Amino acid sequence: MFAAWIDPETARNYTAGLIILAAAPCTAMVFVWSYLTDGDPAYTLVQVALNDLIMLFAFAPIVMFLCGVANVIVPSKVLITSVVVFIVIPLAAGYLTRASLLKTRGAEWFEHNFLPKFHPVTVMALLATLVLIFAFQAQNLTTKWFAVILLAVPILVQVYFNSSLAYGLMWLFKVPHNVASPGALIGASNFFELAVAVAITLFGPGSPAALACVVGVLVEVPVMLSVCKVCNSTRGWYQKRLA
Repeated sequence: MFAAWIDPETARNYTAGLIILAAAPCTAMVFVWSYLTDGDPAYTLVQVALNDLIMLFAFAPIVMFLCGVANVIVPSKVLITSVVVFIVIPLAAGYLTRASLLKTRGAEWFEHNFLPKFHPVTVMALLATLVLIFAFQAQNLTTKWFAVILLAVPILVQVYFNSSLAYGLMWLFKVPHNVASPGALIGASNFFELAVAVAITLFGPGSPAALACVVGVLVEVPVMLSVCKVCNSTRGWYQKRLA
């Protein structure tokens, strides 16, 4: 569709970035979307844990396969190293920290003292990540605005198609609304921090692939908020099916 405006090599790099973005299922931001739609916290937690497991074992094979279909060469060693650095090590560190604190301080101290104090750190870390992402890509975003618009098209299609499909299937199978809403949002959202980090590692910070992932960050928040709005506004219609 965009062949008239993008040369083949750049198009392949954009495609690689979009594949990396779409292959990374969302984790942290899912809790925000679930909260905004009154989603079931237990279901959301299980789905996030499942997404982590999917990324742990399937992220690298999926990216390598789809990039291969798109005729983009992705170094397997670099990709696997990225998975270890950005997924395995943080997961292991979180598990060991939790296990150690539960053993030494107990569950009550962990839940009522440590987690409330640690929560602002996670929020600030996420905000700092976003600021750094946009700071490093500021020139690309401002000088390649037409490419940003073109890249936003497949991202929008992915978000609205995936969320509509999941929401519709859950309505069809009479799944409760507090599960259907986060389920639809989880299926449409992406782990953009991982995607940007992997794209930069594989192709470089100024690459078209990195720009594609950053456009995903730029688009995701307002688009996902619109999906939250749809889920909330259709709650009454949805629950009539369950009556």
